Amino acid sequence: MTAATHSPLFPQVPDSADAVLEGLDPEQREVATALHGPVCVLAGAGTGKTRAITHRIAYGVRAGILQPSSVLAVTFTNRAAGEMRGRLRQLGAGGVQARTFHSAALRQLQYFWPKAIGGSMPRLVDRKIQLVADAAAACRIRLDRGELRDTTGEIEWSKVTQTVPADYALAAAKAGRDTPRDPAEIAQLYSAYEDLKRERGVIDFEDVLLLTVAILQDRHDIAEQVRSQYQHFVVDEYQDVSPLQQRLLELWLGDRDNLCVVGDASQTIYSFTGATPDHLLDFRIRHPGATVVKLVRDYRSTPQVVHLANGLLAQARGRAADHRLELISQREAGPEPGYAEYPDEPAEAEGAARRIRELLDSGVPASEIAVLFRTNSQSETYEQALADAGIPYQLRGAERFFDRPEVRKAGIALRGAARFGGNDSLLDDAVDLPSQVRAVLSGEGWTSEPPAGSGAVRERWESLAALVNLAQDFAAARPAATLGDLVAELDERASAQHAPTVQGVTLASLHSAKGLEWDVVFLVGVAEGMMPITYAKTDEQIEEERRLLYVGVTRAREHLHVSWSLARSPGGRANRRPSRFLDGLRPGSTGTAGRAGALRSGGVERGFTSRPQAAPRRTQRTVARCRVCGRTLTDAGEMKLMRCEDCPSDMDEGLYERLREWRADQAQRSGQPAFCVFTDKTLMAIAESSPEEEGDLARIPGVGVRKLHRYGADVLAICAGREPGEEEGGH
Repeated sequence: MTAATHSPLFPQVPDSADAVLEGLDPEQREVATALHGPVCVLAGAGTGKTRAITHRIAYGVRAGILQPSSVLAVTFTNRAAGEMRGRLRQLGAGGVQARTFHSAALRQLQYFWPKAIGGSMPRLVDRKIQLVADAAAACRIRLDRGELRDTTGEIEWSKVTQTVPADYALAAAKAGRDTPRDPAEIAQLYSAYEDLKRERGVIDFEDVLLLTVAILQDRHDIAEQVRSQYQHFVVDEYQDVSPLQQRLLELWLGDRDNLCVVGDASQTIYSFTGATPDHLLDFRIRHPGATVVKLVRDYRSTPQVVHLANGLLAQARGRAADHRLELISQREAGPEPGYAEYPDEPAEAEGAARRIRELLDSGVPASEIAVLFRTNSQSETYEQALADAGIPYQLRGAERFFDRPEVRKAGIALRGAARFGGNDSLLDDAVDLPSQVRAVLSGEGWTSEPPAGSGAVRERWESLAALVNLAQDFAAARPAATLGDLVAELDERASAQHAPTVQGVTLASLHSAKGLEWDVVFLVGVAEGMMPITYAKTDEQIEEERRLLYVGVTRAREHLHVSWSLARSPGGRANRRPSRFLDGLRPGSTGTAGRAGALRSGGVERGFTSRPQAAPRRTQRTVARCRVCGRTLTDAGEMKLMRCEDCPSDMDEGLYERLREWRADQAQRSGQPAFCVFTDKTLMAIAESSPEEEGDLARIPGVGVRKLHRYGADVLAICAGREPGEEEGGH
């Protein structure tokens, strides 16, 4: 067996059902082997829920307990469904259907429409906003762009909560909706919108679910046909299910209970669209005999990141908070989250760009860095700052990778080369698959060196470079692969929307970052008015904002930077303050640091849940102050130095350079970036204090027990003027 067979992109298919279970922790294994009856998996962020449920399906299929065609796995985004199909294929369960609620319903609606309704199905409109605008014109109601978008959102909410126009005003008041216009006007627009759709013979995405529900309710013969096809259901992100989706799921199930749901009430961040965690929280009430498995082992984030995430939820209130899971990091210790305050938003963006440049220079890939913000309107400032710093970036939520024109053209060129490559002089000197791909894509604009700048030309190059990198990984995993094999792999990925990694810093809203993760995350604009957002007024809305910040924190694997600015623009009034959610958590702040009630341990429950144990109270951190000027320190880097960046340093420059040379050697030996050994700030702190004993070194922030044990002797030797490994008094 070669090392290439262990490629994370192209792993070997397990050779047996038992092999599918290898590498799962006890709770994940319990999920994978609980194949009968109702199962509820409460899975915290980073605990491997997708791994658990895909291995569950694959184990059932490989053991002969489940027929692939009888399983329907449902999730909420095409990307998540594509990832699930890809994982199932790698586990030897490629025949399983993994779809979104909408795509599964649409497939059934298209199939049964002639039988249930007759004739051809109406056209599905991709975007309803133009129809809403036409409805407003028919009602002689003028809507600006914001009102048009928000009214469209209200219509979508009404439909997924199964609210008809006549009941909208009452339902909106009961739900505490912040309506963009008078509720009576919204109801009028909603009614006109529905009339317009009927006149034009079109349906929208919500209609797909509504019509499928109607057919399955009215036609028992069709409902039984669907139930005979699908015997076993798995629903991911169950906390995001809307009442309409829950009704569809119940109709798919009938009177059976072969259902596995997975979710985390603490990650409910889409209630404005009609999503509710009540179905997840009430699962044991509807299914008293259900098996409940809690996943709390966090494999994604360091203990420092997990500590902050747990601290955020410890202050939460409400029903979701009462059922929260306290995560337990399974990773080695990492750096403390960094906190930074800036005078204004442009300065905050420039500060983030400056830190990102340092990370890139130290070897962190751009694709492993993300900047996350509350609203899309914040994006422009960060785009400008990154562009000014010459840092490539990609906007999350932009065009799908395989839908980009340059990627489609590259696919055509590669397909042509695979068919007729023998007659292509471009391939004469290409001795292996990666060189063939580079040769073909050089004709599409790929070059060995990236173009200058970060505009459209750079974005096209990044797309082609991602294909080149994918080819290299593919060839490493399958040395005998041909260009035709790669084209087949690209086609499979395109249908699954499983895009390769693009080398650029990700800019994304907190909502669109759900389900993703990076080594380094910058949470920006974490100030009152933005987090929580100004229009979050009720307790429920405030708690959803807290959960949104929790989702942002748990996207970080190792490095987390939290920042805010005191004013919107340079010279503006500095009247902002850090988010209330950080009170008692960030250094130098006060506030409630925790409360009892977390479901702290993982494991399996059968029968009814016992009363949750009380969580231990966190200790209050002391205020860190600059040892030169006495100012309160909030930035993690300044706290390591115990002084402000601008205050005079008494650092031994020669010692600092010797430490940097030693660090570079250690990084090269271990094959990791230099900052993973010690950050620049930690080296500066060491050079400023010049510790003589282990206890002195241990007190420097950023050293820690593990690094003290691994590097302590070398660092103390260098500080004493000796070579690492040289005995004291030696020559």
